[in-house]
Amino acid sequence: MNPSILERIKSLPPLPKTLIDMQVICDTPDGTIADLALIAEKDPMIVANLLKSSNSPLYGVGKEITTVSKAVAMFGMSMTRSIALSTSVRTLLNVDMDPYSVTPDEFADISSMQAALINNWYKKVDPQKKEKLFLAALMQETGKIVIADEILQGDEAELFKSEIASTHDIQSIEKSFIDVTTANVTAAIFKHWGFDDELVDMIEYSDDYSQAPEAVKEYAMALNIVKTAIPINAALEEISITMALKKARDAGFDHELLEDEIDAILAKR
Repeated sequence: MNPSILERIKSLPPLPKTLIDMQVICDTPDGTIADLALIAEKDPMIVANLLKSSNSPLYGVGKEITTVSKAVAMFGMSMTRSIALSTSVRTLLNVDMDPYSVTPDEFADISSMQAALINNWYKKVDPQKKEKLFLAALMQETGKIVIADEILQGDEAELFKSEIASTHDIQSIEKSFIDVTTANVTAAIFKHWGFDDELVDMIEYSDDYSQAPEAVKEYAMALNIVKTAIPINAALEEISITMALKKARDAGFDHELLEDEIDAILAKR
C-alpha cells in the first residue's frame, strides 16, 4: 500500500455514534424498523439522504415519501443502514473530486446508480445476495475520495484528470500514479473501520475477480460488472454498457437480464 495513502487511512476518525447505534439495531434479533427510524432521525444528513434516495426514480416508487419511517420501511433495515453509512462516510471524508472531473453530488449519484443497478439486477439473479451487494456497490468507490485528495496534494492533478477523462481503464491510471486502485483503498478503509472480512474481500478483489477466494468470487465479479457499466467518467455510456455486458456474458451471467435493468435505469435518467 502507498505509504501516504496508508497514513491517511490510519488517521481517519471513527464512524459516528448514530451509525454504530443503527448497526446494533440491525444486529439485534428483536430490532425493528421503528427502532432504526428513531435512530436515523437523530442525524439530519442521514434523514436528507434517506428521503432523497427513497424518492429517486432509480427505485421506482410511485408516490412521494416524506417521512423517515416510510423510507426505512421501503428500504428495509439492511439497505437503510447502507445508505446511512454512505452518508456518514462522505461527511467524515473531505470530498473534493476534481481530479476525477466530477462534483461531490455527481460522485454520490454514480455510487447510487451502481447500487440501484446491482439491487434491481440481483433481485432477479439471487435475492439472498442482493443486500450484501447493495452495500458493497454503494460504497465501492469510497477510495476515490482519498485518492483524489492524494492527487491534489501533488503536482500531477491536471495530468491525472486528463488521463482519467480519456480512459476506459481507470484502475490502471490510478495504479500508475499512486500504485493502488480504488478497490485497494476502499477495502483498506473498511478494514480499518472493522467491517467484516467478506465485505472487505469482495471489494478488494473486484478489480481482478479471477483471483478472489471462491466464497466472494461471484460478489467481486458482479461489482466489477456494475462499475464497468457505470464508471465515474462514462456512466452508462454506450462503450461502458457494451463492456459490462460482455463481461457479464463471459462470466456466465444472463447478460440480457442485466441489459434490461440498465435500460430501465436509462429510461429514468
